[in-house]
Amino acid sequence: MKRARGPRDAFHPVECAGPEGGWRARVHEVIFGIDTPAGRAFDIALVAAILLSILVVILDSVPSIGSAHAGVLYGLEWFFTVLFTVEYAARLLTVRHPLRYALSFYGVIDLLSVMPTYVSLLVPGSEALLDIRILRLLRVFRIFKLTLYIEEYTRLGEALAASRRKIMVFLSVVLMAVLILGTVMYVVEGPEHGYTSIPVAMYWAIVTMTTVGYGDITPHSPLGKAIASFMMLLGWGILAVPTGIVTAEMTARRVDRRHGTRPVRACEECGSGGHDPGARFCKDCGAALPAPLPQD
Repeated sequence: MKRARGPRDAFHPVECAGPEGGWRARVHEVIFGIDTPAGRAFDIALVAAILLSILVVILDSVPSIGSAHAGVLYGLEWFFTVLFTVEYAARLLTVRHPLRYALSFYGVIDLLSVMPTYVSLLVPGSEALLDIRILRLLRVFRIFKLTLYIEEYTRLGEALAASRRKIMVFLSVVLMAVLILGTVMYVVEGPEHGYTSIPVAMYWAIVTMTTVGYGDITPHSPLGKAIASFMMLLGWGILAVPTGIVTAEMTARRVDRRHGTRPVRACEECGSGGHDPGARFCKDCGAALPAPLPQD
């Protein structure tokens, strides 16, 4: 059974495993459907459950609340764990390719959201293994499940995917600047001022260019201070570049919608978007574009 694709399918399209009219098809329509009352009610209930489960994790981390209401919080955590386990199992049972879904981004997030609670049952309460409780913090990964139900996340994901080559080029330039300027500072300041190696100097360069400025390593010579000042000013300009790239891509996609071009007509080879309505080949890599979808 196939259904109309919605915004959620942009990340992992799924098809029903059972015949039309069967129980799998009905459950699939509720879980993955977005245009039915039952599907919308399921989405709203699941988002509420995710937010409440995150609230339980946050409250459990507060010592005064965690100690005073340990039993209630423990019971709520197990309630949400069982609830999300049933949801995860239902998704695997109703999709045509369970393994493909399990290995997808959201499939992994679904597993991570329930796994820590079950792992805690297998760990003995010995003092040597108390640190394993840190795995419980992985429950906050449930917050990523919210991206499945908000269309704007899909739009942002499309813009990031289309901009990935520009961002990779930008990051490579930043890394080269960090390597060059870090090496220069290693030569100028030397180990006596804390620059004990090139990796340490590169760490300082990253902290300086991002204008964080921890202060654990600082230049002492006039030349070193001049280089640091240049890197701080350079950092202001660098931080704006990736924001501009993604913003330009999102603006281009809004213009595409306004003129009738679908953003899903991104190039399948390089992910580039923003093509003209009648374009047949990608403007960046030259690969053939998918046929435009009919307007709703």
